[in-house]
Formats: sequence, C-alpha cells, structure tokens
Amino acid sequence: MLHRFFIKTPKWAKQFFPSYVWHIPSKEKIVYLTFDDGPHPSITPWVLNELKAYNAKATFFCIGDNVLKFPETYNELTKQGHSVGNHTQRHLNGWKTDKETYLKDVAEAAKVINANLFRPPYGKLKSEQAKGLSAAMQRKNLKVIMWDVLSADFDAKTSPETCIKNVLKNVAPGSIVVFHDSEKAFRNLKASLPVVLKTLKEEGYKFGKISMESL
Repeated sequence: MLHRFFIKTPKWAKQFFPSYVWHIPSKEKIVYLTFDDGPHPSITPWVLNELKAYNAKATFFCIGDNVLKFPETYNELTKQGHSVGNHTQRHLNGWKTDKETYLKDVAEAAKVINANLFRPPYGKLKSEQAKGLSAAMQRKNLKVIMWDVLSADFDAKTSPETCIKNVLKNVAPGSIVVFHDSEKAFRNLKASLPVVLKTLKEEGYKFGKISMESL
C-alpha cells in the first residue's frame, strides 16, 4: 500500500535533522509509545486503562486547547506516571504558519503544559521556526521529539490490521512509535493498540516514557 507519509522514518531524514530525537538507542528491548492530539475526555482514559493492563508507560503530546478543556484528564496522565509534551496550542501546521505566530502558539501551550518535550504537529517545521525553538531549547533544555515508526492510525484509508503491521513490522529496541488519542484515529487505535501491547510484551519488550533522563 502506498502512503503519503513514511511509516518507517528513513535514515536520510534523521541525518538531515540530527538535533531532533527520532529514536532512543537502547540495548534493551524497550519501545516508547507516544500519543498525539489529546487529551480527550473518553479516549485518553481508555488508552490509560489499556496501558495500565500491561504496566506500560507512555508519552502524551498534548494540544494546549485540549488541556484547557479537559484539565482533569490531563492531570491524570502525570498522576499515573506518564510523561507529557507540548504539541502546540492549536495544532498548527508549521509549513502553513509564519514564524512569529507559530512560536507564540508554542509558548501559549507551554503555559499549561509543563514539559521539556515538544513535537510539531504533522512533524512539520520551517527552518526559521526550528531556529526559534533552538533558542528556547537552550533556555529550557527543550527537546524536539519526532519518531521512527508511524502507526498511521489517523488515516481513514488505513485499516486497523495495517496499523498493527505498521508497528510490529518496523519496531526495534529504542523505537518511538506514534499513535493518536483523538476521535479521528479511534477506530484504528481501539483495534490496534491492544494487539500491539500484547504482542510486544510477548516478544519481551518493555514500554517506557520519554523523559530528559531517558535521552
């Protein structure tokens, strides 16, 4: 099946943007599951229950607007021991947004998301935006977290079975995997996440959260 995006991030992309975190090298069988676009009042708690069943920790890249709408759900993430990251205030596409607007949006989200981790929506950043973020990185030790495996759960043309294959075929020790705790992705997420958790655990993987200590 042809995709408009890479399921497995190619090596050239990682080499072209070496300051971004694409995976976390590890000799252990550990995988870093990440969830973008939440928190959501019903989907995020569902994800938390699935993770708890496998004693799994994960990282949630949250949208500031959603944190303001659902603060109790957001607080539950850290309460249960997961890590959180900034995913902008309004899920802006960096390629379609000017530098000043984009950086202000990230700063606005930072007021409600206490995190040193940042993931650009769609993985899209202009070079001038990245430079602006670099200044913030120096001040706050901010890290841009990308990924090396995309489940494609957000894609309506992708089946749950394909989402499962996308992850299990491409995962490796230290992989950062992307899912979404959003309404758009839930059909695929609901069917694929339990299988991915069960299979990877049976294969000896542990599930870790991304933190400054793990980088």
